[in-house]
Amino acid sequence: MAGKPEVKTITVVGAGTMGHGIAELAAISGHKVYLADISKEILDRALERIKWSLEKLSQKGQLREGVETVLSRITPVVSVKDGEYSEELAKALSESDFMIEAIPERLELKQALFSFADKHAPSHAILATNTSSLPITEIAAATSRPEKVVGMHFFNPPVLMPLVEVIKGEKTSDETVEATVALAKKMGKQTVIVKKDVPGFIVNRILARVMEAACLVVEKGGKNIEEVDATARYTLGFPMGIFELADYSGIDVFYYVFNAMSERGYKAYKCRLFEEKFNAKEFGVKSGKGFYSYPEPGRFVKPAIPREKATVDPLRIIAPAVNEAAWLLRNDVATREDIDKAVKLGLGWPKGVFEYADEYGIDKIVEALKRMKEEYGVDHYEPDPLLLKMVEEGKLGRKTGKGFYEYGEVEEKKMKTIIVRKEKPIAWIILNRPDKLNAISPTMIKELGEALDELEDDNDVRVIILTGAGRAFSAGADVTAFAAVTPIEIAKFSRRFQELTLKMQFYTKPIIVAIKGYALGGGLEIAMSGDIRIASEDAMLGQPEINLGFIPGAGGTQRLPRLVGPSRAKELIMTGDMIPAREAEKMGLVNRVVPPELLEREARSLAMKLAEKPPLALMAAKYAVDYGMESNIWSGLALEAYLFGILFSTEDVIEGVTAFLEKRRPKFKGR
Repeated sequence: MAGKPEVKTITVVGAGTMGHGIAELAAISGHKVYLADISKEILDRALERIKWSLEKLSQKGQLREGVETVLSRITPVVSVKDGEYSEELAKALSESDFMIEAIPERLELKQALFSFADKHAPSHAILATNTSSLPITEIAAATSRPEKVVGMHFFNPPVLMPLVEVIKGEKTSDETVEATVALAKKMGKQTVIVKKDVPGFIVNRILARVMEAACLVVEKGGKNIEEVDATARYTLGFPMGIFELADYSGIDVFYYVFNAMSERGYKAYKCRLFEEKFNAKEFGVKSGKGFYSYPEPGRFVKPAIPREKATVDPLRIIAPAVNEAAWLLRNDVATREDIDKAVKLGLGWPKGVFEYADEYGIDKIVEALKRMKEEYGVDHYEPDPLLLKMVEEGKLGRKTGKGFYEYGEVEEKKMKTIIVRKEKPIAWIILNRPDKLNAISPTMIKELGEALDELEDDNDVRVIILTGAGRAFSAGADVTAFAAVTPIEIAKFSRRFQELTLKMQFYTKPIIVAIKGYALGGGLEIAMSGDIRIASEDAMLGQPEINLGFIPGAGGTQRLPRLVGPSRAKELIMTGDMIPAREAEKMGLVNRVVPPELLEREARSLAMKLAEKPPLALMAAKYAVDYGMESNIWSGLALEAYLFGILFSTEDVIEGVTAFLEKRRPKFKGR
């Protein structure tokens, strides 16, 4: 191709943690590779690691060629002799179409190498740096070809992590960016383009905000490290806790990277927690101790962090990251899609940062930033103008149908006693008699049944959230409606109510029940018919019918013992006592308890997580559990085996397996 020579030979300078992984990738993708470092000992260790990695890939069937064939493409080069760059390195560069530098993060070292490479590499050769924090423009200034200098930031370990950030310096040409993207793709990587040379690029800028927020929540917010990490893991769905990640990657690494970013204008809170660990040389896994302790240096064992420790408002963690992402987008540093792609592939987040923002609500993000700015005294938490504009325009995310992404119009239908709101792929059913604490009437039962039937037939709705308007979920049946009814009419009401709860229990889509305030009598019976119950800390639950002279009549005597055991159930039913949410959680009546202000967010977040799963498998899981519970183990196991076999004939299984092999998120269609 004229003007764009094919990349055949690559020199990787630096054979440490990143460099030897990059060299391995280059060799696997068919390139001739020179791997350079300052001593033969370092190079020998690097080649041993590459061989070990290649053998692992081969054992897993992920290597198309033999280990020795790939290794034969890598030639070690001692890069320094007598304190100067060597003739061997000069020769390797003279034969190379592309250089990738992976030496320590010191600007003077990189500039010296690039000056040397500029003198010895062919004029068409591209010079790339794997820096994670230093400016591409400053590195390029040491050369006579700044248009051919580019950032090519791999993530550790390069062989496994799918992302490469391609960063433009002030003078980097579009042709250089295109060639670098093409090379990364040939190496099997996905790329994002950083259009402006800002400190930290995309991933490290956003990660710095998350780590900064975690520090503030501990140092000034009264929470501890485990509570922050539990919230990151279990509420936000991050693959690791924030302090856990610091230990895993190296506290010293983050310390140096974030300092380098700060020196170049990135405003950040100076974290005392990181400073203390760095000064004590407690770097995490590599030293055997960091924020957590490990069996021995270099051996990672995932810290045991209980789910119940997840007590931090997740907005305190994610809002600063959203603010940073909004700054990147508004300043045209990267596209919306690339920013979300970067955190999903580079940090392993289950959602993009803008997807989190839309899910929690842009208005709630702005409110959290304002609170944090005031409480913590951090001026750079002033909400970005882009966020303020979105709030002003009513672009609040999923709940309004439009935020950073468009979701279609939110459909809302108001009936006599309930509201049905569709925020596809989820829908809300809201009990709407707040003046009567959402007391259940025959009309409400009828309308709930009709709404469930309609939503069951809507293929765009995958998960239902059931909650109550006002300050209660439901205080129970409306006893005033039964003043002059006969026993047979009450029996009919009970039967129809039971039909509703059975419909909910054996519904083909997951039902999440979000409980606030009272969930008493029939209200609790409805809640128990759902699949997952989330309660606010102020919720009170109970079956108080005995106090009025009767017993639960919509399944309470049957579902309560299945959830909490017969003895506990008898106690609750016979005393008619109410119990607080935390006690209900301990006995298994509710799945989790959250602060009142987080109830809606937690329910929506869980619903969105379930909505991404294969609909047919969700239905099968529900049926296997619920029908199995109503039969003996032999029948239950037979049903499980039957459903297991049926699922293997679905398109969703093919999509799930294909996505797993391609290392991407699956898109299930329920077929």
